[in-house]
Formats: sequence, structure tokens, C-alpha cells
Amino acid sequence: IALQLGTAMRDPHQQRRIILVIVCVALLLDNMLYMVIVPIIPDYLADLEIEQSEHVHVVMHSNTSANSTSQDKSNKDNLDIQIGILFASKAILQLLVNPLSGTFIDRVGYDIPLLIGLTVMFVSTCIFAFGENYATLFMARSLQGLGSAFADTSGIAMIADKYTEEAERSRALGIALAFISFGSLVAPPFGGVLYEFVGKRVPFIVLACICLADGLMLLTVIKPFSNRTRENMPVGTPIYRLMIDPYIAVVAGALTVCNIPLAFLEPTIANWMETTMHSSQWEMGLTWLPAFFPHVLGVYITVKLAAQHPNLQWFYGAVGMVIIGASSCTVPACKTFGQLIAPLCGICFGIALVDTALLPTLAFLVDVRHVSVYGSVYAIADISYSVAYAMGPIVAGQIVHSLGFVQLNLGMGLVNVLYAPALLLLRNVCQMKPSHSERDNLLDEAPQGLYDTIKMEERRAKKKGYSSAGNCLSVDENGFDPFRAQRSLSEESSGPECT
Repeated sequence: IALQLGTAMRDPHQQRRIILVIVCVALLLDNMLYMVIVPIIPDYLADLEIEQSEHVHVVMHSNTSANSTSQDKSNKDNLDIQIGILFASKAILQLLVNPLSGTFIDRVGYDIPLLIGLTVMFVSTCIFAFGENYATLFMARSLQGLGSAFADTSGIAMIADKYTEEAERSRALGIALAFISFGSLVAPPFGGVLYEFVGKRVPFIVLACICLADGLMLLTVIKPFSNRTRENMPVGTPIYRLMIDPYIAVVAGALTVCNIPLAFLEPTIANWMETTMHSSQWEMGLTWLPAFFPHVLGVYITVKLAAQHPNLQWFYGAVGMVIIGASSCTVPACKTFGQLIAPLCGICFGIALVDTALLPTLAFLVDVRHVSVYGSVYAIADISYSVAYAMGPIVAGQIVHSLGFVQLNLGMGLVNVLYAPALLLLRNVCQMKPSHSERDNLLDEAPQGLYDTIKMEERRAKKKGYSSAGNCLSVDENGFDPFRAQRSLSEESSGPECT
């Protein structure tokens, strides 16, 4: 199999497909690891808490029942806080590491950071499998955030780098998003069933084996440590400059806002279902699973629409945010599990529209306004997701406790609807199509002779004319001119012929 993969990697078309598979498996794993603990850890920590409480009750048997009840309530509140911090620790560390990982990816390429991410995720999964106290599980969860900061960012950036055509890039990123949603939505029932029948360790051991296999495939196929010259790689735009780009900032804000309902509902909806619907455990465990199908449908529809009307990517994102807002507002009105499925499907369908439209737009913006190196810009996208998922487990419970579940959903819905018009700022940028990115021009062969040099000059003139027509900054605003680099290469290699 390794030999066949090695042969396939020589064909650029097959190479892109294999890389897409490796990246999709990494994204699937990361999101399964993120969500698989949802049905496992609260119950496991509660069992640990009960064991400790029983020991305390034996020691303090003389206390009154009132004091015992008060202590139980205090222990439950403390456990809820511990679970919230544990769930959020992954996103918090990911949020802190992403600026560094994005810069690192821009400097060394995409494959080594992906291998680092998979290695850290493998270690964290093994720790989860064998950890038996809160401190160990917290360390494993935080390590997972470190691995995700490298694996997620480098994986999505690698897809954007390999698929340069807009339609192909949208399709490839759409496939990656489908794997992300599948991992997020199938992990809770996967973890819950295995935990119920075979214990805590098995779900994590299964995921660790898949992670190890994906890492070995990456080593065998891509060979990240082989000797390759990186001198000709363009220097990526610093992440702080990308952050202050108004168009990238609008996209990053949309990615954060659209994921807030999902991030805030995941830790709160089970308790709400139990108190208002008296839902069973299997209903709470399968809450989000039906939403996988509309999410994939949303990805498919957006990819098809983007191929036909690529200049309307901003519009698809805005429609998605309105759908998310409307669906979020209708969640509290649901009285049964069957009714609840519809708005949750609407939220995931809207998220699919926003993500599938705006993730390729980030790469497009880097192509036309900066240098075509994608590590930092997708680190910004990862930061956007991490902001939502870092706040969710900590903030959502406090909002429900202080204001109520209805107000939480109405607020999230209103924020999405109010943010949607901001995507109008992207309508002019998205209409402009770059002719060539710096990366593509660097990979082209140097012009040979006077005729090719003149053709390169014509391409440069055409590019400048198109950029001015599109009311956008040219791609060489950072002072990097690939055409000048190629002309100097031409003069060095074919001096007598050019004269």
C-alpha cells in the first residue's frame, strides 16, 4: 500500500487527493476528540465525586442531614464549574497558540506542523484513555488544544495551497467541513455507547489508533523531513497585518458569530431538555446527530452555487447567518424532541453555508491582497472558532442561570441577524479574480528569452489593469514582485539571448 501511495504521489492530481484524505482524517479526529468527552467526562467525574463524597460522609457521619444536603449542592456546583473549565481549556489554549502556530506554518510549510499536531493529539488521546483524576484529564484536554492549533490550521492551509482554482478549492474545503461536522456530531453517541458497554478507555484507544495510522500515512506519503529547498518560498504576510485587514476581519467576525449558537447550546441544551421535555438519556445523546445531514446538504449546495456564481460568496454567508439567527430564536419554543430537531438542523445548515462560503474567501483575500501563504490566515479562522468554543462552556451556563435559556437563544439569534449585513463589505472584493498568485508565479519556470519576458510583462500589465478595475489592492502591496524576480532570473540565465 505504501508503494502504491508513493507512486500515486508522483501524479499531482493523485497527490492532491491523498493529501485531502490525510487532512480530512486529521480534522475528523480532532473534532471527535473535542466532542467524544461530552457524554463520558461529566459522568466519570461525577462518579469520582461520589466516591470522594462517600468517604467524607463516613468521616463526618455525625453532621445533620441539612448540612449534608447543602454540601451535596455545593459539590454539584463545583463539579459543573470543573466540567466547564475542562471543556473550555482546549479552545483557550488553541486560541493562545494559534498566532504562533500560524507564523510557524508560514515559515516551514504545512506538512511538518501537521505531523506535530497529529503527534500531540495522539499523546493527549492516550492520556485521556488512562487518566484517572481531574488534573490528568485537564492536562490531556489542554494538550489537545495545542495539537489542534497545529493540525487544523496546517491541514486547511494545505488544502488551500494545493487547490488553487476557486471551484476546486471550495469543493475541497467543503469536503473537509463535512468531515469536521461528521466528527463533531457522531462523536457523542460513539463515545456514549462505548463508554456504557466497554468503559472509558476504549473510545480513546480507538481514536488514538486512527491518529497513529494517519500520522504514519503522512510520514510515508508526504515525507515531511525529506531534504527540500525552501529558499524560493515567498515570505507570508505577518499575522498582525492580516488581522487588521478589514475584509479578513469581517470574515473572522462572521465565523465567530455563526458558531456561537452551536458552542453555547452544546453545554446547556441537555439540562434544558431534561427540565422542560423530561427527555431520556438517548434523546439527549442523539440531540445533534440528525443535524449532520442538513450540514452536509448546506456544504453541497454552497459548493454548487459558488461554482456557478463565485461573486456571491458573501451573499451565501449572509443568508446562512439569517437562517442561524431564525433557528436559534425558535429553539426555546420547542416542546418535544421531534420539534427540537428542526431548529438544530437549521442552525447546522446555516453554519455550513457560512463556513463553506467564507473559508475559501479567506484564501482568495490572501491571494489578491497579500502573499499566497495560508498558515496565518487560517490561524485567524481557527482563532475565530476558538473564541466561540472557549466562551461556550464557561459563559453559556452563567447566562442561562442569570437570564434564562430563552434570553440566551434570542440574544444569539439577534447577534447573527444583525451581523449578516456586514458581509456586504465583501461584495466588491469577491468579484475580483486574481490571475496568478505569488506562489504560482514562483513555481512557474523562469521566462526563457525575449519573447517569454515580453509575455510576462503583458501578464503583469493585464494584472494591474484588472486590479484597478476591481477597486482592490494589488497583490504586491507587501513589496514582493514575482515578475521582477522572474525577470532577474531570466537575465541571469539567458543574458546573451535577451540582449
